[in-house]
Amino acid sequence: MSFWSSFWDFIGFFFWTFVFVSYLFALFAVIIDVFRDRELNGWLKALWLIFLVFVPILTVLVYVIARGRGMAERQAKAGMQERASTDDYIRSVAGSNPAQDIAQAKNLLDSGAITQGEYAVLKDRALGNTQARSDVV
Repeated sequence: MSFWSSFWDFIGFFFWTFVFVSYLFALFAVIIDVFRDRELNGWLKALWLIFLVFVPILTVLVYVIARGRGMAERQAKAGMQERASTDDYIRSVAGSNPAQDIAQAKNLLDSGAITQGEYAVLKDRALGNTQARSDVV
């Protein structure tokens, strides 16, 4: 009788695979949270990791029960920090607004770095005029 010959063996295989993969997700979530927690000192982090190695399933359950709320708060805080850093990066590379571009062009015109025609082209581009004269620049 081969492994795949029985329908229930097939269902059991997928059930236990699902349980194992779910356990791995929980285990890695706990490990990440242990290292993310700034309130735990190094010895407590090491103790949690030792228990995760020797009594893994029980330790994951105890950790989630005892520290689950803090785990969720740290995860939410990390997500908000990641979002804020992503937004800051997008703002930094997105460029300036049209008013800033025109002000910079005006400063260049006033300093004599560009001509009146070049200023007009830069102003048109800042305002989104795609028909700006490019023969001047």
